[in-house]
Amino acid sequence: MSSKVFIVTGASRGLGLAIAKYLPEASHQVVLAARSRDQARRTPDAYPKQGRVAHHAIKTFGRIDGIVINHGVLTPLSRLENGSIEEWRKSYDINVFSGLAIVRDDFQILCILGADYAQVQAALPELRKSKGSVLWVSSGAATKAYTAWGAYGSSKAAMDHISAHLAVEEPDITTVAVTPGRVDTDMQKLIREGGKDAMNAKDHSAFSSAYDNGELVKPEQPGHVMARFVIDPDHSLTGKVLKWQASELAAYQDK
Repeated sequence: MSSKVFIVTGASRGLGLAIAKYLPEASHQVVLAARSRDQARRTPDAYPKQGRVAHHAIKTFGRIDGIVINHGVLTPLSRLENGSIEEWRKSYDINVFSGLAIVRDDFQILCILGADYAQVQAALPELRKSKGSVLWVSSGAATKAYTAWGAYGSSKAAMDHISAHLAVEEPDITTVAVTPGRVDTDMQKLIREGGKDAMNAKDHSAFSSAYDNGELVKPEQPGHVMARFVIDPDHSLTGKVLKWQASELAAYQDK
């Protein structure tokens, strides 16, 4: 298989980092995007350029074969009666609109040869040419409601529906949303440490117990499945929302 070009957002840690590490090891080119400016500053000074990530990928590598939309925020962790509209807007800006159109101004983009602002819409012409793929990292919260997770859960549900619409409107592109389960990442830490007061006690206890009992999934487990999918996407699955260990994804799972 010839080398392909991928964009991975939320790539500085956790699930995104696992995906971003796998793709080059499989001899593919990767443009990486991270939200935190602090994390961006830890990278070499050789990567200062800013612009559009899709434009940069095309200019640098000449094509785009796939995008993994992994970035997202859990906050605000607040009940519907308490959360501000501004907090919800920020959640949707990051979890929904940045994936569809642009990454907000507080998203620093890291890449092999520069730094850009992600834009999925700009990538669509290239994805049509390559018959490429878009993988949206979803969440079980898109279909299961948790107290104080209204912004996050509803934004993930919106993202799943965007993927479904993309499948209808772009028949040459494979688009899927994949739920990674409970992964041992900073988001799980935030749930345990910051969700106690806002969440339902039973739900919070379940998340804490999963950590205490060693039940959290390592980022590499769903991450490698997702990476393998964008490398060689199964177009018959386009528009679907799948769990990472679903039988439909058996061909991409560790043997």
